[in-house]
Amino acid sequence: MSASSLPLTLVILLAECAVGGLWVLVFTQALGQAADSFIKFSAVMMFVVAAIAFFTAAAVSVDSDVDGYPLRESAMDGVRWALAAVFAASALHAYATVRNHQTAAYALGGLASVVGLVALVFLARLVAEPTWGLPLVLASLVIGSLVVGFAGLGMTLGHWYLVTPRLPEQPLRELTGLLVIVMIVQALFLVPALLLPHDTVQTSVDKEITSNMFFYLRIGFGLAFPALLAWMAYDSSKVRGMQSATGLLYIAMVLVICGEVVAKWLMFTSGVPN
Repeated sequence: MSASSLPLTLVILLAECAVGGLWVLVFTQALGQAADSFIKFSAVMMFVVAAIAFFTAAAVSVDSDVDGYPLRESAMDGVRWALAAVFAASALHAYATVRNHQTAAYALGGLASVVGLVALVFLARLVAEPTWGLPLVLASLVIGSLVVGFAGLGMTLGHWYLVTPRLPEQPLRELTGLLVIVMIVQALFLVPALLLPHDTVQTSVDKEITSNMFFYLRIGFGLAFPALLAWMAYDSSKVRGMQSATGLLYIAMVLVICGEVVAKWLMFTSGVPN
């Protein structure tokens, strides 16, 4: 992996974690079935993640390219402003959630979710030039955010069952089931991503994506295996095997995050979002 692409890869990954986590949290909060303490903890946790994402984006500078991959520099300012808005909205959302102001929490969670999507749009504009186009990159970022969000929040929710085993299993089943679905969508997304035309990117790694062994590691250990683990966690939650489900989600979350890092590196070397 080129060292020059690591800072921008980190910005994208943190943005996906913050935005996807907020989306999943607001969805879970709206359903109203998860433990109140979990919702409050997760709201504070997502505020912290949003803060890290914003300050990292503020510290990272971009040029006209990264290791030969052309960038649209002007979009980085939009990324910073949007992540600043996510940071501010998530802070207010966390405060309203902890203080049990439900109406305000729903409104602020919705606002943070919308601004998070705007941040992903600016990130897509930043890196879309060599690819088939902005819609494909944005779809990749949205799906990746949902995968990271469901994996992270699902793993976190699993711990509540270890402390209070009598909690209803429905919230964990929903998160793990939806994680499996979005991972299947992410795998299917590879088909148009590979078939649609894109520019040749002249980087230090001069390989087509399908001839790069990391592409197959991405498929095997970044998509297929964590999807299997998520299905096993879903199946375990049906029989209230919550300790097993939480352990499986731990591994799935780590593999999902590693898979997202590899996916962004492959995009920077090939021009193919995945």
